[in-house]
Formats: sequence, C-alpha cells, structure tokens
Amino acid sequence: MRIVIDKDKCTACGACIGSCPVSAIAMKDDKAVIDDFCNFCKACINACPEGAILEIKDEEAAPAADLSAYKGVWVFAEQREGKLVSVGLELLGEGRKLAEIRKAELCAVLLGATEAEAKELIAWGADKVYHAADPMLEKFNDEPYSQIFSLLINQYKPEIVLAGASALGRSFFPRVACKVNTGLTADCTALGIQEETGHLLQIRPAFGGNIMATILCPNDRPQMATVRPKVMKKGEYDAGRKGEIIKVPVSGLVSKTKVVEIVQESAEGIVNLHDVEVIVSGGRGLTDPKGFEMLKELAALLGGAVGASRAAVDEGWIPYRHQVGQTGKTVGPKIYIACGISGAVQHLVGMQSSDIIIAINKNPDAAIFSVATYGIVGDVYEVVPMLISKIKEVKG
Repeated sequence: MRIVIDKDKCTACGACIGSCPVSAIAMKDDKAVIDDFCNFCKACINACPEGAILEIKDEEAAPAADLSAYKGVWVFAEQREGKLVSVGLELLGEGRKLAEIRKAELCAVLLGATEAEAKELIAWGADKVYHAADPMLEKFNDEPYSQIFSLLINQYKPEIVLAGASALGRSFFPRVACKVNTGLTADCTALGIQEETGHLLQIRPAFGGNIMATILCPNDRPQMATVRPKVMKKGEYDAGRKGEIIKVPVSGLVSKTKVVEIVQESAEGIVNLHDVEVIVSGGRGLTDPKGFEMLKELAALLGGAVGASRAAVDEGWIPYRHQVGQTGKTVGPKIYIACGISGAVQHLVGMQSSDIIIAINKNPDAAIFSVATYGIVGDVYEVVPMLISKIKEVKG
C-alpha cells in the first residue's frame, strides 16, 4: 500500500501538514508532497478537504517468505575471557520454554572459548551447540562476530534467535539482523509465543516506560530479540545431560579492526548490583539524601548493596551506578527491599524478577505493592530502624 497525492486536486491548503504526526508532508511548488518518513497512519486522507490524498495498492507485492523453512530456537552464548556470561544461561532457561511450545530444538552459539564451555551449555539445557573456535573470536569484535553469526543463520535457518542486551549483544546483533534482512526488538523484558501463528511475542517498555509494547515480526525470519540481563531465570543444571557439539569451520573472516588489549576499569570499593544477593533500594519517599545512610547500614548487616530509583538519582542523592530500572541496571537478587519507592513501571522492569520483594511505603495504594512478596505500610524512618535493631539483636 502507498499514500499518494493527486496534484491536480491539491489546492495547497495545508490541512494535511497539520494532521501528520511524523511531519512527513511539506509544500513544494505550491503542492503537498509526502516524504519517506510517512508511516501510513492515513490521518492525512481524512484531513484533506479536496479528497486529493489517496491510498493505493502496489501492483507488484514482494513474494512472502517461506516461514516454514525456519525451525528451532537459538541463543547467543556470550563469553568473556573464555568464560560464559550468565545472561546466556538465563536465555537458555527461557529458550527451553519457547522451544517446548514450538516442539523444536534449543541451540546455543558459542564464538570463542573452549569445548569445556560448550559442554557447560549442554548441561544448562542446550540440545546442540554451534562452536566456532578461532583466535579472531577470542576477544569480541563486531565484524567477525556478525559475519559468522549471519552465515550460520543463513545455513541452518533458526526460527527464533536471542541474545543478551549487554554491551556485546547491543553492539553486534543489529548488524546480524541487517545482514539476514529481518527485524530486531531490543531490550525485551518478557517473551512469549502466539501459539496459533508461532510468532514470538517480544515485550518491552516503550514511550519512556509508560506502556509495555508487544512487538511481532510476522513476515520475516528469524525473529530476533535482545533480552535484558537478570529478567529471566536460569534453567536446571544437569551435568549428565547429553547433547551435540557442532564444530563450525572458521575461514574467510575479515576485519578492518583488531582488538589489541582489553583494559579493566578500576572498581575498588564499588559493588556490582548484578552480583549481590540482597539489595536495599531507596526512592523519593526518603525525602532526604541522609536516608541512604540508614539504608547502607541495613544493606551492610544483610551482606548486600544499596540501590536506588531514578527519582533518587535525579535528585542527586546517590550516584547513577546505584540506579535500578529501565534506564539503570536490571537486577534479580534473592531479596530486594524497596524503601520509599512508589513502583513506576520503569523501576519495576528492573527488579521484578527478584526472588523476594519487600516493599516499605506509607501509601497503601503504591504500585510497588502489586509485585511485592511482603508489603509494609509505614514510614521508612520508623520501619527500617526497627529492622536494623532486630537484625543486630539476632546477630548478637
């Protein structure tokens, strides 16, 4: 379908310009013209008083792709310094659910690392592992990674391909999608299957976190998505599990760049929120930056770390590295204690996969209680000191 303007009928009244939500219409030589930013919303058709804007069918539509040729669920198993990264194992857990619905194989793709790591992927649930071992792949580089991954997709035709929304996944996965001419949904927080069609339901926050959008790729395969770390749970580990490791021949890879050295940033005294089992987070409900001193004491007693909502970070009460949520870190600790956090969707998507969520808030209608395992309606400046006192008492 296309939107066209009959220039003989157009009177240059400008009504269509104001109706276009993406500013895709302009005046040229006293006639309205539509540019490539048109998203076919059709608002301009109803706005034109002269009936000069029409929707027409293309005479030759592109042939539909043979979707039946694509089978299986693939997971990119990220590795750093030869060791598997947890986000790949989390995706194997989620991939198993999708594969069972589709009655298909679950496969992992490992670029670099050793065969021992490939066997670990089988223990974590993969039926097959495509393993490409080459010095060029030991350290991450966009060009060779995207080249070999797209070649594997074109050869084996998986139906669904997933990767972590990490620095690596965000860097090279869009290149792969372009090479295989399909769509890609970034930063998903949930996945599902539309059983009657087999379409992957790719769910992610949109419009600044004000809605949760479900995105489909109905006409092309594979269906590709990156998923935030810590929003999925790992599957069951079985050291005796059997699977197949397929050696991928590496030849003809070219790269204009070479990774010479990876320099680790000094993080002395900084705790990674991804690695701790207890997080005590504060929000605007603390009303004062001094409230975080109280939360630090509670976190220290529990052997955890301090997090924060975006509102607290924006107030300048605590550095950005503590921020949990859509624009911060996605975490999944065993215990998450939310103190004075209302529960905006932007924050919930970053912590709702925690095993146990304890919410403390004066407002009994706060959205945080909708995801809380335990909810305490009360003033954080009364409840938290009581918790600290009781924990000290128990610890002697």
